[in-house]
Amino acid sequence: MQSTVLAWPRAAKRLVVVGLDVLLALIATWLALSLRLDQPNWPVEGQWRVYGLAPVLFIPIFVRLGLYRAIFRYTGQAALFATAKAVVIYGAMLTAILFWQQWREVPRTLGILQPLIFFLLVSASRAFARFWLASLDQSSIAERRKFLIFGAGTAGAQTASAMGVSGQFALVGFVDDDPSKVGRSVNGVPIYAPDQIQSLVADRGVTDLLLALPSASRSRRKDIIESLHNLAVHIRTLPDWADLASGKVTVQDFKELDIEDLLGRDPVPPNRNLLSRNLARKVVLVTGAGGSIGSELCRQIVVEQPSHLLLLDHNEFGLYTIHQELQKLCQEKGLSVYLEPLLGSVGQPDRMQALCRTWKPDTVYHAAAYKHVPLVESNPVQGIENNVFGTLHMARAAMEQGVKSFVLVSTDKAVRPTNVMGASKRMAELVLQALAAEPSGTCFSMVRFGNVLGSSGSVVPLFRKQLSQGGPLTVTHAEVTRYFMTIPEAAQLVLQAAAMASSGEVFVLDMGEPVKIVDLARRMVELSGLRVRDAACPDGDIAIAVTGLRPGEKLYEELLIGGNSSSTEHPRILKANEAALDWATLQTHLATLQQAVFVGDVAGIKAVLVRCVQGYETS
Repeated sequence: MQSTVLAWPRAAKRLVVVGLDVLLALIATWLALSLRLDQPNWPVEGQWRVYGLAPVLFIPIFVRLGLYRAIFRYTGQAALFATAKAVVIYGAMLTAILFWQQWREVPRTLGILQPLIFFLLVSASRAFARFWLASLDQSSIAERRKFLIFGAGTAGAQTASAMGVSGQFALVGFVDDDPSKVGRSVNGVPIYAPDQIQSLVADRGVTDLLLALPSASRSRRKDIIESLHNLAVHIRTLPDWADLASGKVTVQDFKELDIEDLLGRDPVPPNRNLLSRNLARKVVLVTGAGGSIGSELCRQIVVEQPSHLLLLDHNEFGLYTIHQELQKLCQEKGLSVYLEPLLGSVGQPDRMQALCRTWKPDTVYHAAAYKHVPLVESNPVQGIENNVFGTLHMARAAMEQGVKSFVLVSTDKAVRPTNVMGASKRMAELVLQALAAEPSGTCFSMVRFGNVLGSSGSVVPLFRKQLSQGGPLTVTHAEVTRYFMTIPEAAQLVLQAAAMASSGEVFVLDMGEPVKIVDLARRMVELSGLRVRDAACPDGDIAIAVTGLRPGEKLYEELLIGGNSSSTEHPRILKANEAALDWATLQTHLATLQQAVFVGDVAGIKAVLVRCVQGYETS
């Protein structure tokens, strides 16, 4: 029956609804007169006018307010308010006409009583249609996934409402660690204590759990997740409050847990003075602006309102994308920042000189680099050209054109590197350390950090893709550990570290505790409601495969070469005391390196790296 009704043409459906509303208006009139006269009323001659007047009044009002454009399966509070508004207008007009005409057979109070009854009847008809038609979209209760919502606050209630409309899930209940809420209910759905989750999973067949805690700290999320990871339930979360600004929560808003939820590391609020020191009302150039780190630097820089933000990248699409995004951001926030997209490679010294001469940047953030270890290991000539000589070209252009601050975005892989990529980044650091010791008006500094979440090639999106394909999750070695940080936090700390530089400093970001990658893979499987297939659980769902270390890959990453560091005015930024080469010595090595690059001599390239970079050895 529902399918037949839904298959009707839109015009036919509207005609049926209008006809139903006319019938309800007539019933409401009869009921109102009967109640007012304390007996069933059979219309006399004068009362027929009111029966005819009701449809004439309400139909144009309902049409004007869009009540006949609504899809009844998805009606909710907004539709109810619109109906109430329409009936109020209709009631006011009906009352005015009754007082104006003063028909003897019609009580004046009919103008209040009839609209009230009419509203109740119309609302009931819409509610009945919603539940009757929505049942077509819903699976049987036995087939639907059963859900718990952790958080009985505003976000949890909104989510429950959205789930009720979608029909994809059967909501078993809410969970909240506030004792005052436990035992109560939200819209008839009970609220349980966290220690009842295990029994709910076992007894009620709960398959999914949603963290509806958009304002909770990462450390609190981690504590909650830790208490749940042994349960065979799929755990997901809502976006942050900023993403819920529209007030609408749908099932599509649910997202998989991010690694920051698993790490539980809360960011330190930024020092606003440090953030704006090298940015406000300045001309700022970002190289590699279309990349993961470069684009996030641009997003944070533009908010500090430089006079100009110059975006340099050799990737046309990446440059176009970030330029469009920043233009929209400036429009939304009312920022008067001049944005200039610049196509070019840092490997072109003449182009870099021309850019600095034309735009006269005050600050340069050098994020342009090849960063993927296996790719650079397979293409060492291109890696050295871009990472070492690209940095040299950009730094020389900055010196010669009077740039005040030059900041290199570096990596923990530069510390005792086992690969060409790490060695090339350490060589780039040595270039800036040597130039910083030369007389110039440019302040050079370097900021070194570990892996950033969500960047191209990040392990978390890879694991998520492998999970969706049924596994296995691939880990290069069972003992591999890595430091992790979110891209926004890393970019924010880069900007603050650079503001503290006097020249030649190597800043190191506090990355927290290292994470074993195989443990991360195991946790992601468990939090998806699945079991890891291994010797202890041969009938598990997802296997974890160890594929072997890739060329140049290390088991452990470090952030300091010499092990010496000192604190700064920011609790998560340290200053490393690293050995450096003087410019005269380094220049000789660079000349040899450049010749090896020119002829494609990979052995010659690695020989120079061995001489210059502490800890680097060729296999």
